[in-house]
Amino acid sequence: MRFAFLSAFPPYRGGIARFSAELVTELRRNSEVSAFTFTRQYPGLLFPGTSQYDTDAPDQVHAERVLDSIAPWTWGRTARAMAATAPDVAVLRYWMPFFGPSLGTVAKGLRHRGIKVISIVDNAIPHEPRFFDKPFTRYFLEHNDGFVAMSERVKEDLLALRPDARVALLPHPLYDHFGPPVPMADARRRLGIAEDRKVSLFFGFIRDYKGLDLLIDAMAELPPDHVLVIAGEPYGDMRKYHEAIARNGLKDRVVDHIRYIADAEVPVFFSAADAVVLPYRSATQSGITAIAYHFGVPVIATDVGGLKEAVEDGRTGIIVPHPDAVDIAQAIRRFHAEHLATACRARVAHLREELSWGRFADRLGTFAASL
Repeated sequence: MRFAFLSAFPPYRGGIARFSAELVTELRRNSEVSAFTFTRQYPGLLFPGTSQYDTDAPDQVHAERVLDSIAPWTWGRTARAMAATAPDVAVLRYWMPFFGPSLGTVAKGLRHRGIKVISIVDNAIPHEPRFFDKPFTRYFLEHNDGFVAMSERVKEDLLALRPDARVALLPHPLYDHFGPPVPMADARRRLGIAEDRKVSLFFGFIRDYKGLDLLIDAMAELPPDHVLVIAGEPYGDMRKYHEAIARNGLKDRVVDHIRYIADAEVPVFFSAADAVVLPYRSATQSGITAIAYHFGVPVIATDVGGLKEAVEDGRTGIIVPHPDAVDIAQAIRRFHAEHLATACRARVAHLREELSWGRFADRLGTFAASL
C-alpha cells in the first residue's frame, strides 16, 4: 500500500511530531510512504511556547515542507503535491480546530482526485474551547473517509460531530525512541534527589487543564519524604504554580525543570520516578503514558477523558476518581502503601508487544483497505 502522510514532523517539537515520525518509520518497513509537513505550523503570535522547533531532533522522515497553515494558496498546492505521489490513501494528523480550514481543504482536494483520506484525530473537541471550534472541525471532518481515534472519548466526540463517521479505535503505541532507562540511583543523583525519597513526576507541556496546581496542593497532604519533579515547558503564566509551592512550604520538595525537555534528557526524568502523575482536569488520551510505560514506570491518573483506558487500576497504576488534590494525595499514598511499583512494572512490561508501532501500523493498513 502506498501512503501520503501529512503532519508535523521533527524538527517541530512535541508529541504529535514525534508520534508521526515513529509511525511513518514503521509504515515504511512494508509500504511506500511520502511525508509532507508545514512550512509554517503556527503564526508566532498564536504559539505560547519559546520555540516551535527542536533543533536537536533527528530528521528521520525527511518530509517535504509545503503547507502554510494560514496561507490558503498553499492548501491546494499541498493536495496536488500529495496526489502527485499516487497514494492509495492519504493520512492526515488533526489535533486542534485551528487546522480545520487548511487540513480540510487539503483533504477535500485529495478526495476530489479520488484518493481516500484517513485522519488520526487526537482531539475532536479541544480542552480549551473557542467559538470557531465546531464549524472548523465539522468542515474538516466532512472531507474524510475514515478516522483513527486513540481513546473512546475521542471516538465519541467524533461521532457526536459526524454520526456517520467510520472510526477505528487504535490504542496509542509506546514510544521507544528515547533509549533504555538509566539506573534509578544514578537518575536521582543527577537530579539532586536522595535515593530514599518517594518521587512523583509531572512531565510535559504545562497548561491549565493538566492540573499541575492540584498536584502541588496534593504534595502538601503527603509526608516530607515525598518529592515532586516538574519537567516541562509552560504554555502560560507560571506565577500561580510558584505561589502554590511557596504557600504550601514545598520549596525543598519540588525539583523543577521548567523548560522544554529534549529527547536525550527524557530517560533521566522517568528513571528517577516511582510514578508519573497525570492530575488532569480534562483529557482525551495522553502520550505521556506511552513514554512512562516504555520506561516501565506506573501512572497515577485522574478519571477524565480517555486516561482510564490507558491505566489499569492496581495493575499499571492507579485511577484517581476525581481531579481533586485530596484524592490525588490519597492515590499516591495508596501506591506506596500497597507497594504497587513492582507489580505495576511487571504488568507494564507485558504491554510492550500489544502496544507496538508494528501492530498500530498493521491495523491502520487494514482499516485503510476496508474503506
